[in-house]
Amino acid sequence: MTRYSISQPVTQVEAPRLVSGKGRYTADVTLPRQAAAIFLRSPHAHADIVSIDTSVAASMPGVLAVLTGDDYAADGLGQVTGGSPVLRRDGSKMYRPPRPAMTRDRVRHVGQSLALVGAETVNQAKDAAEAIDVEYAPLPAHMSTADANQPGTPALYDDCPDNEPVFAEHGDSVAVDAALGTAAHVVRDNFVVNRVAANTMEPRAVVADYDSGRDHYTIYACLQRPYIWRTVMAKHVFDIPEHKITIIAGDVGGSFGMKGGLYPEVPLVAWASKRVGRPVGWTCERSEGLVSDDQGRDMVIDAEIGLDSDGKFVAMRLSSNNNVGAYITMIGFLSTNGIAHSVCGPYTTPAVHGRGAAVLTNTVPVSNYRAPGGAPGTYVLERIIDMAASEMGIDPTEIRRRNLIPASAMPYTLPIRQTYDCGDFIAVMDECLEKADYAGASARKSQAGARGKLRGIGISTTVDPSAGPSPETAELRFDPGGDVTILVGSTAGGQSHETIYTQIVSDRLGLEVESIRVVEGDTDKLSWGTGTGAARTATIAGTAVFKAVDKVIEKGTRIAAHLLEAADADIEFGDGVFTVSGTDRSVSILDVAQAAFMPNKLPPDIEIGLFETATWSPEVQNIPNSSHVCELDIDPDTGTIEIVNYTAIHDVGVELNPLLVAGQVHGGIAQAAGQALMENIVYDPDSGQLLSGSFMDYAMPRADDLPNYHIASHPVPTQTNPLGVKGAGECGTVGGLSAVMNAINDALAPLGIRNLAMPATPERVWRAIQDARLNAA
Repeated sequence: MTRYSISQPVTQVEAPRLVSGKGRYTADVTLPRQAAAIFLRSPHAHADIVSIDTSVAASMPGVLAVLTGDDYAADGLGQVTGGSPVLRRDGSKMYRPPRPAMTRDRVRHVGQSLALVGAETVNQAKDAAEAIDVEYAPLPAHMSTADANQPGTPALYDDCPDNEPVFAEHGDSVAVDAALGTAAHVVRDNFVVNRVAANTMEPRAVVADYDSGRDHYTIYACLQRPYIWRTVMAKHVFDIPEHKITIIAGDVGGSFGMKGGLYPEVPLVAWASKRVGRPVGWTCERSEGLVSDDQGRDMVIDAEIGLDSDGKFVAMRLSSNNNVGAYITMIGFLSTNGIAHSVCGPYTTPAVHGRGAAVLTNTVPVSNYRAPGGAPGTYVLERIIDMAASEMGIDPTEIRRRNLIPASAMPYTLPIRQTYDCGDFIAVMDECLEKADYAGASARKSQAGARGKLRGIGISTTVDPSAGPSPETAELRFDPGGDVTILVGSTAGGQSHETIYTQIVSDRLGLEVESIRVVEGDTDKLSWGTGTGAARTATIAGTAVFKAVDKVIEKGTRIAAHLLEAADADIEFGDGVFTVSGTDRSVSILDVAQAAFMPNKLPPDIEIGLFETATWSPEVQNIPNSSHVCELDIDPDTGTIEIVNYTAIHDVGVELNPLLVAGQVHGGIAQAAGQALMENIVYDPDSGQLLSGSFMDYAMPRADDLPNYHIASHPVPTQTNPLGVKGAGECGTVGGLSAVMNAINDALAPLGIRNLAMPATPERVWRAIQDARLNAA
C-alpha cells in the first residue's frame, strides 16, 4: 500500500492504464448497432451553393440518412454560438458571424461541412458522400491577415464591412507616443506569427446515442469543457433541459486548446442519432482535421520599443492583426485581447500600449492554442528587445537585467493596471544563464565556426498570467467501505490530473493511493464544472479539491469527537488519524468514513455519509514565469538547424509534482520549437486551397529534432491560492518560441540577417544566407 505527498515526484497514477492500451478514448466507444457518420466538406474557400442533390447518395447500400442544412433547419435546431463579451473598434458589441452547423447557401472556407451521411459502415458513408452532387458558384477568396481590415478589401459579411469583428486595447497610446518621441533610441519592426495546427495524437471524435424513451442524448466526445458545451447545446441547439444531455469526455488524447470549443460536429452527430434511431459515431481523419480543426496563431504584429541612453525601456507598443478565420469560434477572440495584454512582460516599462484587431478571412477558424495571446505577444516582445540590444551594443542578458521587475518591487502593478503578486525574475534568469554556461557562449561560437557552423545563443525571460477568475468544482465522495472518489469538473488531456488530485487527497487525508479513484469529464457524475484550459487545473481545480478535503476533515472531526466521546475542539487531525489532544485515544479517517454510514454511530445533528463538495475561484490570475536559453548550430550550406543545448528555469510556485511539471515544460518547448522551425499551415493566396493538407506537407517535430533539456525550478509560492501553485502548462511554449528564434537570428547576425521569420525551415534559412552573401558581394 502506498501514500503520496504534495510535491513528491511520483510517476503517473494513470500511466499503466494508458500505456498498456487500456485507456478509453472516444473512438474506443462502440455501442450496439452503432452507425458511422461522414461529413461532406467544401473544396472551395469561398463559393455560393447553387444546389445540393442527395438522391443518389440516399439510395446507396448501407446508407441510413443523408442530412443537409435544410433538414437541420426543418427540424428547428439552432446554431452553435457563444457570448460576445468584447467590443469592436468603435465601442460597439463584437460581431460574431452566424456559424451554421451545416451551411446551406455559402461556404466560407475549405473544409466547411455541407452534409452528413449516416451509414452502416465508414466506407459506405464515404462512398455515399462522394455521390452527393453539389453545384458551386466560386467567389473570390481573401486570405491575407495583414490586409483583411484595410480599405478596399472585400467584406466576408455585409454587416461587418471592415472584416474586423473585435478590437482590444490596453495601456496609454498618448503616453507611448510621447515617450517614443523623446527616446534616445527607438526600434521598430514587423513580425509574422505563422499559423499552426494542434494535430493532437487523438483526433476529434464523437459518439452519440439518442434514447427516445427518455428523450435523452448521451454524447461521448473529446472536449475540454463538457459542462459548458452541454449548456450551449441544450439552450441554443436543441432547446431542451440540460438534464436531457449527458456528455462524457473520457480520456482525451491531447488538446492544446484545440478541443476547447464546441464544434458543429458534436450536435450534428447527436441529431443524426435521433434521426436514424441508433447510435452514431464519427472520428475525424488526419487530412480532414487539417481543414476542420480550429487552428492556431496566424498574426501580423508591429512592435515599437523606446529606450533611454542607458538601455532602460521607456515605451513599448504592440499592434496586431489576428486572423480568426471565416467564423469566430466559441472563444476565438481571446488571442486578440491576449496579445494586447502581453505588452508589459516581466519588465518595468513605464509607458505601454497594446492593441489588437481580429480579422476575418476565408480560412479555417482559429481558436485557442498554447497560450493563444501570451506566446505570440511574448515572442514579439523578446525579439524586439534583442534587436534593441544589438543596435545599442548591449548584451541581451544585460539589457534584460536593467529592465526586469526586481523581486523587491513585488507586488508590482503594471501600467495596464494588472498586478504581479510575486516572482524573482532576475534570479530565475541568472540561474538559467549559469546552468546554460552563458559565460562560455563566445568560446563555443568560435569552436562551432571552426567546424563551419553558425552558432547562435537565444534567451527569453517571460511571464504568462494564468488561471484567471473562473470557478471549478470538486467533490470527495467516500463509500461505506472507506474508499474515496474524487469527482472534478476538469478533463484530462495528458496532464496527469488523476495523479495530482490523488496526491492532494492522499497527503492531506493520509489515505492509501489504492483507495482513491478520480472521475472527470462526465456531466452526470458531478453537478457542474468549468473544464480544462489556461493552465488552470492545478491552481483552481486543485484548490477545489483542497477545499473539499477541508470540509471532509471538518465533518470527520465532529464524527470522531462523537466516537471518542470528546469535544470537537479537542480533536486534532494529522496523518490520517483523528486524536484527542494530549491523549493516545484516536480513530482513523477510514474508521470515521465507515462510521459515517452507520446512523447509530453518528451525532443526532450529522447527516449520514461522508461526501463534500467545494467550488473555488481565484480573485486574480497567478504569474508563472521562466527564463530560457537555446543554443543551436546552423549549417550554412544546407540551412539545417540543430538545437545543441536547451536550458529552462521556471517558477510555477509550489510544484505539486516536479516530475509532471518537467513533462509539461518539455512538451511546451517541443511545440514551440516545432512552430519556430517547421510547422506551418499554408493556403494558396488566390484560391484559398490548403497546401499543407497532410503530414507530407505539414512537418512536425520528432525526438531527434530536439536535444536533452536542462530543466529546473525556482519556486516563489503565490498567495493567490492556498496551495501556492502557479500554472505550469504554458511555460515551455511561451518561453520557447522567442528563445529558439532569438538563437537563430543571433547565429545569422554576422551575415547581416536581422529578422528571419518563423518557421525557420532549411530552405528559408538557406535562401536568407544566399541573399545575404549576394548583397555583401
